[in-house]
Parts: sequence; structure tokens; C-alpha cells
Amino acid sequence: MNEINKIKYFDELPSTHLYVKENQDKLENGTVIIANKQTAGIGTHGRTWYTGSDDNIAMSMLFKPDCDLSSLNNITVDVAESIKKTIKNLYNIDLTIKYPNDLLLNNKKICGILTEINTISGKINYLIISIGFNVNEICFDDETIKIATSLKKQFSKNFDRKEIILKIIENINGILKSIK
Repeated sequence: MNEINKIKYFDELPSTHLYVKENQDKLENGTVIIANKQTAGIGTHGRTWYTGSDDNIAMSMLFKPDCDLSSLNNITVDVAESIKKTIKNLYNIDLTIKYPNDLLLNNKKICGILTEINTISGKINYLIISIGFNVNEICFDDETIKIATSLKKQFSKNFDRKEIILKIIENINGILKSIK
């Protein structure tokens, strides 16, 4: 499977995941789409994922793998484990995985992963891996504050969003290289 080879930044998109899905035929294998703000981000089961500022991570990655579908069975968990490892290595902060696709900090959601695999006649057409991570968010609505948090909210300091993005990409590249 190829590596991430192109990163495209947008100030605002309705959803990085939907952008990749709607443009997958025009985008190169290994393209990463990052938006500073998402107005209609999506999570699993049709839930919304709010990304209100460039202090958070909203990104989606497109891959067109040439492998058996069974090779991707654990991709969501592998990505969750790589994000957990990223935050541990960068900041010595332990996140908890709520299997298969959420990461928690102090029992509150800090990161969500959405994976989508599209197949045609048993052949993988594309794989989209989307990540929403609350890095420096401090404004949560009354409902969200009960279930979500951010690194900044928990530790009262700013964290380097770009550093986290680059390390996540590096770790996901490692996962992709191991898939046959």
C-alpha cells in the first residue's frame, strides 16, 4: 500500500470525510485533507463531530490499496493504537481506547476515528481514514462538555497541533507499510 504523499489544507469544509468521499476519483492515493474548521463533520453512526477552530484536528486520508479486504480487518483499532502511542510519545499522556474507534482522556472523548472501505466486486476501491481530535478546544456546548474534552482543557496549556498531525501521519504510514 502506498504512503501518504500529499497534504491539502482548507480553512473550512463541511466535512473532510465527505470531501474525500465525493472527490476520491480525482484525488491521488495517499492524499490527506485537513480543515481548520468543519461545519458538518461526521462521526460513526451518523453522529456529528464539531471542529470549531484551527486548534483541533479534522483530517481525512484517502488510500487506494491493492490488498485483500481481510488485510484491513483491524485498521480502525490499529489507527486508534497509533494515536494513543503518538500522544504518549509526544507528551507522556495516556489515552484510553474505547474500542474500536474512540480515544478517551479522563473518561471523556478526545478523539474519534471513522474508517470507510468501498469495494466493487470484492476489490477495494478506496479506504478513507478520518480523524477528529480535540487538541486545544476550550468551548464545548452544555451537552458536549459532559462527554468530551481536549488536551488543553485537561492540562491548561496549548499543544502543538501541527506536531501531532505530522506524528499521526508518520505512524499511519507505518501501519500502511505493514499491510499486504
